[in-house]
Amino acid sequence: MRPLTPQEIAQLESQNCSAHDWTLVQVADAFRPDYIKDTHFSGRCSLGVFEREFDLPGGMRVHSGITHATLHNVEVGDNCHFYNIHNYIANYRIGKDTCIENVNAILVDGTTTFGNGVRVPVMNEGGGREIPIFNELTASLAYILTLYRHRPQMIANLEKRIDAYAAQQAADYGTIGENVRILNSGSIKNVRIGDCAQIVGTSRLKNGSINSNRFAPVKLGSGVKCTDFIICSGVEINDSTLVDKCFVGQGCIFDKHYSAGESLFFSNCQGMHGEACAIFAGPYTVTHHKSTLLIAGMFSFLNAGSGSNQSNHMYKLGPIHQGVAERGAKTTSDSYLLWPSRIGAFSLVMGRHTHHADTSELPFSYLIENNSESYLVPGANLRTVGTIRDAQKWPKRDNRKDPDLLDQINFNLLSPYTVQKMWHGMEILKELRTLSGENTEVYGYKNCKIRNTSLTHGIQLYTIGISKFLGNSLISRIEKNEGKIHSFEDLRKVLIPDSTIGQGEWVDLAGLIAPKSEVKKLLDDMEQDRLSLEQVRERFVEMHQHYYTYEWTWAADMIEKVIGHPISQITLEEVRRVVDNWQKAVVDLDHMVYDDARKEFDLNSQTGFGVDGDASQQRADFESVRGSFESNPFVMAVLEHIRTKSALGDKIRNLLSQL
Repeated sequence: MRPLTPQEIAQLESQNCSAHDWTLVQVADAFRPDYIKDTHFSGRCSLGVFEREFDLPGGMRVHSGITHATLHNVEVGDNCHFYNIHNYIANYRIGKDTCIENVNAILVDGTTTFGNGVRVPVMNEGGGREIPIFNELTASLAYILTLYRHRPQMIANLEKRIDAYAAQQAADYGTIGENVRILNSGSIKNVRIGDCAQIVGTSRLKNGSINSNRFAPVKLGSGVKCTDFIICSGVEINDSTLVDKCFVGQGCIFDKHYSAGESLFFSNCQGMHGEACAIFAGPYTVTHHKSTLLIAGMFSFLNAGSGSNQSNHMYKLGPIHQGVAERGAKTTSDSYLLWPSRIGAFSLVMGRHTHHADTSELPFSYLIENNSESYLVPGANLRTVGTIRDAQKWPKRDNRKDPDLLDQINFNLLSPYTVQKMWHGMEILKELRTLSGENTEVYGYKNCKIRNTSLTHGIQLYTIGISKFLGNSLISRIEKNEGKIHSFEDLRKVLIPDSTIGQGEWVDLAGLIAPKSEVKKLLDDMEQDRLSLEQVRERFVEMHQHYYTYEWTWAADMIEKVIGHPISQITLEEVRRVVDNWQKAVVDLDHMVYDDARKEFDLNSQTGFGVDGDASQQRADFESVRGSFESNPFVMAVLEHIRTKSALGDKIRNLLSQL
């Protein structure tokens, strides 16, 4: 950089530019003043070159430069375009090729941490679970910070490291990255903006970080207001959405007047029309309806129906209660839950529930209101087409384009986490039947009622689900090591786990499924203050990468419990039995899903089609819109899955017959 020449100062002044002190303005060696007009400089400023043109929507082209602006302590990169800054830009370093038009003010006022270190009172509005947000917060770390408050020293150590990180971010100047677009927007105060961000028509941004990059730009649209926030890469927020004291994870989408306050949102959440208050929204928490409220709860892979609601107080000590809906839960239209409650994984909530249900040990269930009572149908969601579609669509709807993924997400429907619950749930149901008698019409369980037929079917469905998982795991192990298997002794060696890690209980750390033993080791190390934040994140990545190794350890341990001796002593007949049970379970479940899908094409589903015609026209109208059952892609995929898995079962049995 160099000082301005007298000739350049004269030209600038002739173009209606001014400065408190021209000696404080530095420019690039190749700087030309031709495109700087009606601009006032204050404090120390530096300017790059202005050589390129910008393409605007509609085919308009403008040359880089600065017109109608006031700059105070601003560094401007090469080929930026600033036009019509109503107030001023102060204390910013701005990257090259950035376009700023028609904005009110962009400034840093004093020292700020750009949203890092802001405390978010998640889950409990009365306090006690405040989470300090920062740029690299992950869902798994937030889960530990939120729910492991029974280990205060560990929490204190983590908070100390996060506060130190926030202190490192502190500055009295802000940065706006390269190729940023800020157009027709209001006030931007104490905000750090990454590369390639698009901020168009945004009303107000205050105290936050927009961690945009060229791989996954952040897009903020019309009427958006954000205060005390961290916004990760690939996020889109539009249409007058309000964000206050929130962490917004990678790939999230907020739109259509959504209101989010004092909440954490992790990868690929979507919020439209409704409201979130003090929630922990794990990956894929989705709500698209105007009358839906999520409050004081923990969710992940949630699909909230219209009018879904929860209450976190009972008019005594205020809003102090909280609830948990484990991964994959769904709420139907106009459903209601009175916190505290806990909903099991992949369960469906229908109706209004005011009895503080706890169905966490009975996953894949229906929780249905009947005459103000909560009825539980264990395992019913294992056989529904919706559950299978959800499991298939989540990986396809991963919006994250950033190569540096913050959250480690396991999409598996059946895992040691859910299967251990099915195993325990089956024992619970059998115990209920033993204690209350086989002929009891309705059983009571944790503020819920279970009909006799539902209990019997639940045991059957859990048995099928467990058989499917154990067979999946066994066959995957055999296929992975097929080249090493030349005799039955080789097979036995292959089936011996590579690690002892994985036995016992597993947990779901908001998307990351891992053995509890490994999580405990991590907690102990954090309690001893042995790990940096980066090392903690690396441990989460390691757990995720070794999932299938740990999964086989758990599955082998469960198979040992079934056969009654070590897997190193398993017999050929016992291996065949696991494979046979697996094949039957897969085919039986697929047929249940197939029958459930058929309901989408029955006569009731055709109501409203062919309005002015006879039955044949009704059918024709229906098929022109929805297609036929036989040609439906999902139905065809189910049939293909049956054929594929049947062939795989035959292949494994053929392999076993040769040993």
